[in-house]
Amino acid sequence: MSGISAVYILDQKGKILITRHYRADLPVNIHEKFQQKVLELDENHLKPIILEDDISFYHLRHNNLIFLAASKRNSNALVVFAFIYKLIEVFNEYFKEVEEESVRDNFVVIYELLDEMMDNGYPQTTEFKILREFIKTESHEMQKTKDTLDIKLPTAVSNAVSWRAEGIKYKKNEAFLDVIEKVNMLIGANGLVIKSEIIGSVRMKCYLTGMPELKLGLNDKALFDAQGRTTKSKTVDLDDIKFHQCVRLTRFENERAITFIPPDGEFELMSYRLDLAVKPLFMVEVVVESKSSTKMEYYVKAKSNFKAKSIANNVEIFIPVPCDAQAPTFRCGNGTVRYIPDRDSMAWSIKQFQGQKELLMKATFSLPTVVSPDRDNFKKAPISLQFEIPYLTVSGIQVRYLKIVEQSGYQAMPWVRYICLLYTSDAADDLLCVDLGGRRIIKKKK
Repeated sequence: MSGISAVYILDQKGKILITRHYRADLPVNIHEKFQQKVLELDENHLKPIILEDDISFYHLRHNNLIFLAASKRNSNALVVFAFIYKLIEVFNEYFKEVEEESVRDNFVVIYELLDEMMDNGYPQTTEFKILREFIKTESHEMQKTKDTLDIKLPTAVSNAVSWRAEGIKYKKNEAFLDVIEKVNMLIGANGLVIKSEIIGSVRMKCYLTGMPELKLGLNDKALFDAQGRTTKSKTVDLDDIKFHQCVRLTRFENERAITFIPPDGEFELMSYRLDLAVKPLFMVEVVVESKSSTKMEYYVKAKSNFKAKSIANNVEIFIPVPCDAQAPTFRCGNGTVRYIPDRDSMAWSIKQFQGQKELLMKATFSLPTVVSPDRDNFKKAPISLQFEIPYLTVSGIQVRYLKIVEQSGYQAMPWVRYICLLYTSDAADDLLCVDLGGRRIIKKKK
């Protein structure tokens, strides 16, 4: 990879807040070409990579800021954007909110971070846990010693294991592992699944002494096929896997074994994606009746399709309503309903929804006598749900084992938890809105 020539942090109009040049191969005012593009083009038409006079501009918008990297050479675009995302992640850890005000208030620390995280245009130390050991936010500057040149850097910076410091000690050694899955699903008006996708992540919290070696075993189909083994239990064919840098990729490619020395504290070990046909966990049917030209009634039935012993927590069902609806009244046996005029929808909130149960809700809206031209847009908007189901993974992925080995031989406790965190969809049928198993029937007044 050819390195990055310069990194800029700009405001919404393209004006410079922070600039750091790593090489002398670009003019000082090169950002003005990008600024001109920002002013000329709409945000939606501005491409993430712009080539201008053999100079590549890579930009990413975050809140009211633009993060820009410029390179005169043929740089790896994925590496550049990965660095920008990592830069934003580190800023979030330091400043909590990354926006124009926090950048102006912490420019000293930002320059220090830019110097430590990149050298001559190549990414270096990008782990927050290591950076915070020698870049302190309290004083916004390095702590001075008697000899300002005698600054002791964390040994992890120069180690092969740059994401973990040496000498970590805990009285109680524990490792917590969460398997979290998000499901995106689109269902047609006939109730059949058009598309379903599972996006999963394995997150860990490690409180372990020393430099432990961990080995994680999953019910990975490729692993069993490579070893020529058969099993009666379900296996999962994982796609698009992304690992934390601590995972030994060579061993995974050769043996499908996930071995690693973990960072201290919380981190995402891996993420994956599955294109898998999944049965809808909920079915929502909505019947809309127009009692008169100024009155409309909703009859909503929500049914859970998962096992009766499981419980969905914090269930929210969002149902679109006409943009000029007013004076709502609600009646339901479980949960609460609120009208959200900003989203032209109503939200049915249920704290706990047991499996194999059916709940009903009725809503009445008044309509003005003057008909809005956008009144019927709600018929094409999606019904959506969000919820959390503990101890459940839709894909069927399972942790077979989590082994922890350390030279001192201490005993550590591994804990595993499964969560189906979010269940969403983002499209609707042209005629009838059907989303997440939602089915809407529009009835005219008799």
